[in-house]
Order: sequence, then structure tokens, then C-alpha cells
Amino acid sequence: MRKEHILVIRFSAMGDVAMMVPVVYSLAHQYPDIRITVLSRAFARPFFEDLAPNVGFMVADLKNEYRGIKGLNALYRRLTAKQFTAIADLHSVLRSGYLRMRFNLGRYRVEHIDKHRKGRRQITSASHKELVQQPTSFQNYLEVFAKLGYPVDIKFKSIFPDEGGNLNMLPAGMCVKKSYEQWIGVAPFAAHEGKTYPPRLMHQVIEQLINKYPKARIFLFGRGEQETQYFTEWSQQHSACVNVGEQLESMHQELILMSHLDVMISMDSSNMHMASLTNTPVVSVWGATHPYAGFMGWGQSEENAVQIPLDCRPCSIFGQKPCLRGDYACMRNIAPEAIVEKVEKVLKRAEP
Repeated sequence: MRKEHILVIRFSAMGDVAMMVPVVYSLAHQYPDIRITVLSRAFARPFFEDLAPNVGFMVADLKNEYRGIKGLNALYRRLTAKQFTAIADLHSVLRSGYLRMRFNLGRYRVEHIDKHRKGRRQITSASHKELVQQPTSFQNYLEVFAKLGYPVDIKFKSIFPDEGGNLNMLPAGMCVKKSYEQWIGVAPFAAHEGKTYPPRLMHQVIEQLINKYPKARIFLFGRGEQETQYFTEWSQQHSACVNVGEQLESMHQELILMSHLDVMISMDSSNMHMASLTNTPVVSVWGATHPYAGFMGWGQSEENAVQIPLDCRPCSIFGQKPCLRGDYACMRNIAPEAIVEKVEKVLKRAEP
């Protein structure tokens, strides 16, 4: 009899792929005799390569090697050589749907994610909004595996041991955390304006934190033109600020650093999910999107979420739509003090 071998497909953004980790980890540990291969983009490898002995990772370069129908057919042929026994499509878009169709024709066991589009339309409606908690991505992923015959109870804490990742793998200035220091992460940017707290206001948050915690180190997470511009400016103004992108070379190093933070301030973005995978509490800031859409980080509390009540919120599941009001009040009207207060509560709870 062939050994059970599950192909797990998700090609999308980093945050969505990161949310697979607690589910895949739990699946692997509850069913140690099955093999699991995650098919995703190259950036996701650090999430899965050391997750469990029976979890493997395969890169799908959809922009070059496997571009278009011809490329997908080539990818399908490569996948069939792996002798999978079940296919879990956790993405359900055109590309994964095409692969799913090919596997269905080949009489594989195939299941795909239910994105609950009707419920999402209800919570984002401009005129008949029903603000009801939607199934989380974790629940949606679990449902797929249950349909394949693998019910899973999530038991996941961190991708690292209880003491965190190995700080010796970081540069000299980051490899030791002094007992009197507070390490605070700040990830102020996101893919869309509706999910980004204005840099002017985030700078005020940083200044208030430095005043309240003079021994704190503020680690600035994010890579890009905007990040480089603001992080360089803030690091020059405040010796407590460290531009992580200038110091660390890989996402694995960033995850190690995150595992030693006392708290992370993040938007509804990949950094929230990365910090969640290291068991670090996140003060998450929500604007156009909402925790009820089902994308809160694993193990995070809505008590630590910063958001203001507006009739138009949420206007979007992913935050990409133009602001209905035209002023992005959902973000711009959040007072810096509201974020600082949440951080203070997290740090106080962590005190011995």
C-alpha cells in the first residue's frame, strides 16, 4: 500500500501562507505516518522546512518556470511523479483550480477551501452591513483536511522552542537581550493605504514609547522604499530605533528576532502573522479591514487590537479598495495614545 502523501497548495501573500503553519504543524504531529508537501512561493520556505520531519516544501515559480497553462501542465506532470494520494487546495484561485481540475481527472482525492464569500460580502456591505465573525482562515484550512479524512486539533505554540530562536544567529548588536530592556517591534506599513497607520502618527507612537521606556529598543520591520525612507529618518533621530532590514539578511533571522520581542506593533499584515508564529503578543492596528473577517493572527487576542467604530468599517476584506469617505478616517483618527496604551498593558502583563 502506498504511503499517504498530501499535497498542500497555497500560492498567495505571505500572511495567508503563514496562517497555514499552525494547521500543517498540527496535522504533521497528529498523523506522523503521512507525508506532507507544501507547494508555495519561494519566500515561504522558512515557515515549513524545519516544521516537522514529515513536512517537505516545494517551490512553485509561477512567474517564470510554471507561467501560463503550459507551465501549469509542466508543474502538474512534475507533481504526479511525487505520488500524492490527496490534494488540499487551500487557495482556490485560477491557478490552483486548474491544478485541482487535472488532479480530479486523475481520480485523486481532492478538496478545496470554502472562502465564505457571502459572509464576507455581508460584513463589507456599504448599505446592509452585518458585522458577524466569519470563519477564520485556520478553521477554513481545517475543514479541507477534515474532508480529506484528516480531522485536526490545532496544538501549536511557536516554530521555535520555548526560549525562542537562537540569537547567536543574529549580528553582534542583536545577539544579547539585557534583562532590563524591553524589545518592541514596530511594523507600520502594509500593502494598502487602508491598512497602513500614517507614518506621522506612528512616529509619535515611537516617541511616546521611548519616553515611557527609556531602556527599550525599537526594532523597525519592513523592506521597501517607504520603509527605508522613514526607518532611516527615525533611526537617525532616535538611538533606540533599529532598522531591521539593514541588519538582517533573511526572513529566518527576522523570525528569530521576533521570538524575543516583548510585543510587536503591526498592521493587518504579514508581520502580524510572522510574530504570531513565534508566540509574540501583537498589538494589531485595523483600519479598512476587521478582525471579524477571519484574519487575526494565530493565538492573538482581539483585546490587543486597536480599531475605532465607524459605520463604514470594514469596507474591504483585504484593504485594497479606495476609501468610501475619501479620508481614511479608520486609520487617521486612531490616536497614538491608544496604541501606546495597548502596548503598556501587554508589557505589564508580561512582568514577573
